[in-house]
Amino acid sequence: MKTKYAVIIFLMGFLSNLIGAFLKITHYPNANLFFVIASILESLGMLIFIYKLMTYPKFREFMNW
Repeated sequence: MKTKYAVIIFLMGFLSNLIGAFLKITHYPNANLFFVIASILESLGMLIFIYKLMTYPKFREFMNW
């Protein structure tokens, strides 16, 4: 999986969070579901990004100083 997919998943979570906030303001009954979905997507995107960062060979070189 490429890094751009991790960023796309994170952005989908961010947009879901914005939609959930709008729905919460308008007192939509299932707005909490959007917050749960947004949290899952944002967490998944960050975990994938951290995994890609840790497995990148030049990052290990940089961290060895």
